[in-house]
Amino acid sequence: MRFDVVTIFPAMFDAVSEWGISSRALQRGLWQLHRWNPRDYARDAYRSIDDRPYGGGQGMVMLPETLADTLQAIAAAQGEPRAPVIHLTPRGRPLDQAHARHLSGLPALTLLASRYEAVDQRLLDRHVDDEISIGDFIVSGGELPAMLLIDALVRLLPGALNDPRSALEESFSTGLLEGPQYTRPEVFEGAPVPPVLLSGHHARIARWRRDQSLRVTRDRRPDLIARARSEGRLDAADERALSAMASETNTHKTG
Repeated sequence: MRFDVVTIFPAMFDAVSEWGISSRALQRGLWQLHRWNPRDYARDAYRSIDDRPYGGGQGMVMLPETLADTLQAIAAAQGEPRAPVIHLTPRGRPLDQAHARHLSGLPALTLLASRYEAVDQRLLDRHVDDEISIGDFIVSGGELPAMLLIDALVRLLPGALNDPRSALEESFSTGLLEGPQYTRPEVFEGAPVPPVLLSGHHARIARWRRDQSLRVTRDRRPDLIARARSEGRLDAADERALSAMASETNTHKTG
């Protein structure tokens, strides 16, 4: 998979190219990273990439001509077909695991990691295919969101993880949050590992882990329980487990 990133801080992307799972996947040839600085396509001697907004207001707006020239250069380097262009912005649609899984199946993406107050809307209307947000909060630019997106997609590529089952068992992969995990020692500060995990009974362990996942999701993200239910992802055993958890909660409240 190929990523072309438009950024005025290309060195920031060393974080995904030189460290961790994404770095190992890059070395294995599973993905490519190409960085494009829009200052290289500026139309004046000052390498300007922004200007004051029409109508007044705070901050600066990124120049549409400079970004358009950058994106056209990227498209020429990619060849046909042109990769979808994604703008990382708080006003985009929230990224979730299902969307990440879809994007990871594409051969290439162009990521616009913008800076300053905004990007000229005409550039977005004519050259950007989608806008993605990584959460309801503000950061200083699109580089960190772009790196999060790259990492989320790369780990889904076949061969990126040493154990391919890991991607299937993580939070959101099943529509639920991941339950607790344990390792040695068997007893830590007086707290033992749950006995079922030492039983060697694979079916019971699987059921326990599923129940713990349901419990964590119910307590922290009840919206995901509602979604899983509406999508038919919960079976009869899941519903019994959730009903038992509700009874426990009611008992604690009245006890």
